[in-house]
Amino acid sequence: MAENILHILRPDSSFTPLEAKILDIALILHMEHGGGNNSTFTTRVVTSSLTDTYSVIAAAIGSLKGPRHGGANIKVVKMFEDMKETVKDWTDDEEVGRYLQRLLDRDAFDHAGLIYGVGHAIYSKSDPRAVIFKSFVERLSEEKGLHDEFELYNRVERLAPQIIAGERKMYKGVSVNVDFYSGFVYRMLGLPTELYTPIFAIARMVGWSAHRLEELASGGKIIRPAYRTLCEPRDYIDLTKRK
Repeated sequence: MAENILHILRPDSSFTPLEAKILDIALILHMEHGGGNNSTFTTRVVTSSLTDTYSVIAAAIGSLKGPRHGGANIKVVKMFEDMKETVKDWTDDEEVGRYLQRLLDRDAFDHAGLIYGVGHAIYSKSDPRAVIFKSFVERLSEEKGLHDEFELYNRVERLAPQIIAGERKMYKGVSVNVDFYSGFVYRMLGLPTELYTPIFAIARMVGWSAHRLEELASGGKIIRPAYRTLCEPRDYIDLTKRK
């Protein structure tokens, strides 16, 4: 799959073995992530209505399109572009740390108060996908002459959890997730930014399909989440007597 993608996107259709391998690894790592992530849960919910496969995948893609899900790695890339322009010495822990603190203080980048690519709803000590990916990312950065930039990513990976823990009450550990590195990889591969999320979708479609088949095989009822009102009980007031 990776070779086909690079063959189509490169004007001369050439690529190195490492480039093909790391894109293959990215596709494998993004293929499946349990039924709790947003797009896979969407797949389960829509499948339970017994609609057709095309409608299910369209709904899942709609979910994945959001910047909090499939578009997360684009946010990471843009954050680092801002960081590289702002931080003069990428090797200075204090200067990098000040920038990260400014992110949390809503005083840098998009003023959202977030360090993108750091933290995960499930993983705390580490995201195993990011751990697997990282060694290959470093090798590709050396091949591309971008090892200094990799070291900046590495420095942020080390400093960000410390800064977040010092700023906010932590109930669990925090670590970088796979999106922290995937955008950097796609940029090193020369892939257009607008293809980052579609590539994610290509990989995740395998997982969606598996969950759809399992949902159909289970023969369960339609999924309908329960909601609990937060309002206090009130007596009915006739419409003509309401203020």
